[in-house]
Amino acid sequence: MSVFLASESDPVAHIVDKGVFELTLWDNPVMLSMITVLVCAVGLFFVLHKAAKAIETGPASMGNRRYLPNGSFSAVVEVVVAYLRNEMLVPVMGERLTKRYLSFLLSMFFFILTLNVMGLIPFVEIQDAIYGLMGKSFNLQEHQTSAIFGGAATASISVTGALALIAFIVIQAQGFRELGVKGWLEHLCGGHELVHGSIFLWLVVPIIFAVEFFGLFVKPAALAIRLFANIVAGHTLLITVTMFGAMAIKAGLGTTSVTAITIVSGIGAILITFLEVFVAGLQAFIFMFLTAVFISLMAHEDAAGHAEHEIVGGGGAGATASHASSGVAHPQH
Repeated sequence: MSVFLASESDPVAHIVDKGVFELTLWDNPVMLSMITVLVCAVGLFFVLHKAAKAIETGPASMGNRRYLPNGSFSAVVEVVVAYLRNEMLVPVMGERLTKRYLSFLLSMFFFILTLNVMGLIPFVEIQDAIYGLMGKSFNLQEHQTSAIFGGAATASISVTGALALIAFIVIQAQGFRELGVKGWLEHLCGGHELVHGSIFLWLVVPIIFAVEFFGLFVKPAALAIRLFANIVAGHTLLITVTMFGAMAIKAGLGTTSVTAITIVSGIGAILITFLEVFVAGLQAFIFMFLTAVFISLMAHEDAAGHAEHEIVGGGGAGATASHASSGVAHPQH
């Protein structure tokens, strides 16, 4: 209890990334987010690998049962992957680009989702409580922690910035691969038709180039800031609500008032936690989906049209909707 009372005046202190006590790497402090990212990456790899094995089609001796995933968790993973691929990525990117970048986009989605959800579990507070019960004491400096795992990694701009940098590299690699250097520059200048069109249109080319060039960096930066800001805001709100009881005790209120405030703040914290779980999934999806959109914008018009033709060839209203969505996503170059 003393730990929470001591920190109730600064809710942001629970969120700010801290260095792990007396743990350094090349004379630089190892941040808590670094360990959390590494642990989540390794753990997610083994969990999804196991789920993939469970989803695999079994031998013919199993009959129709071989087409069913083995386990409820693997079934959920299969549903999520199928929905994201068929309903979200294919309509935007087309079959060809979706097949090429599906593994990358799904890895990004599940990784960010894992980091967001892990940030909702009070691993740091649990470790502090255990250390307190064991009688351990640490001579902690500012921005240090005795915990070795936990915290909201995506509440660190360095983590979200690194994720955005990876997305930026993949987006630009797609642009050079599909368009080449000349086509990439034409894309920044407004497209092939504008560059090779009327001489009077050349007056707007420098303006378009400036906007598009800065947009190359603004788009991934917006991904990083959006994810960072939403996680920080949600955690700050949740921690502030949970500290109302400690604030009431510190203010010297009566037992009845403290009990009432604690109950109300506890109910509010539970409701906000459900909202935070939803936001965790939503922000992971938004990061992945916008990355897919930015990748699709770097595709040839003829390649995009070919992908659209394949989708429409399947027939049905869903295929028509996919065609319409794909047509919006791919600009002319």
